[in-house]
Amino acid sequence: MITRIMSNIYWQEISSNWVIVPRNPIGIVHFLGGAFVGYLPHITYRLLLENLSAKGFIIIATSFLNSLDHITIAKQALLDFDQALLYLQKKSVLGKAYLPIYGVGHSMGCKIHLLIGSLYKVDRVGNILISFNNYAASDAIPLVEKLNSNLNIEFTPTPQETQDLVHENYNIRRNLLIRFTHDTLDQSTILRKILQQRFPEMLTAKTLQGNHFTPINQDLSWKLGREFNPLDAMGQWLRQEAYRDLNQLKYTINVWLNPLAIFSRKSL
Repeated sequence: MITRIMSNIYWQEISSNWVIVPRNPIGIVHFLGGAFVGYLPHITYRLLLENLSAKGFIIIATSFLNSLDHITIAKQALLDFDQALLYLQKKSVLGKAYLPIYGVGHSMGCKIHLLIGSLYKVDRVGNILISFNNYAASDAIPLVEKLNSNLNIEFTPTPQETQDLVHENYNIRRNLLIRFTHDTLDQSTILRKILQQRFPEMLTAKTLQGNHFTPINQDLSWKLGREFNPLDAMGQWLRQEAYRDLNQLKYTINVWLNPLAIFSRKSL
């Protein structure tokens, strides 16, 4: 199925993935979003993902449903991604040139990418991990805290098991770790220490203005009147402020993916 989502870019649904294929691609991004919002990544993360596509990256955004079993989610996400790659290869979309593959995750999507990189041998040039968190089920899901006094309910793997897996087995050497100044859910400090021990020379850590929801769409529109007036000026200013943090995130990711490229303000 091919869908246009409020833009001139067309998304294809392929094996539980939402995919964009730009002309003359230079790489592939495997995107995994946060819990619940990751189910419709082509909508919830559209602005961020379409920006990456405009830079020449094939976007394969895997849809997933949240559950307590994060290992199963990681396994299925990798299988779905591989199915999309196989489909694109059969359709001769990828061509014969090598295209580097990058993992990009937000919130829970970071944990899933970390599990994929720790449990499986995957072809990844690098991972971008945005607003990582690794809470216990009782902290992440309020209802679990009430039930957990009688039932032993926890994510698989547990937060500590996840840290141990990454510390011992994570095999993606190059990583960009992004946290936001007003993100109360972020646990990137813990992950940064682990990655610094594992691949210190290949880790880049950035702190940007914003909050946990900055990567999610901020698609605000302001229709101008027939004649530009002070109210229009205020509306444009508010729109610019709303986009500022998301634009800085786009710029940071694009520079890390392609440090030799020069990005204009218009391309943000």
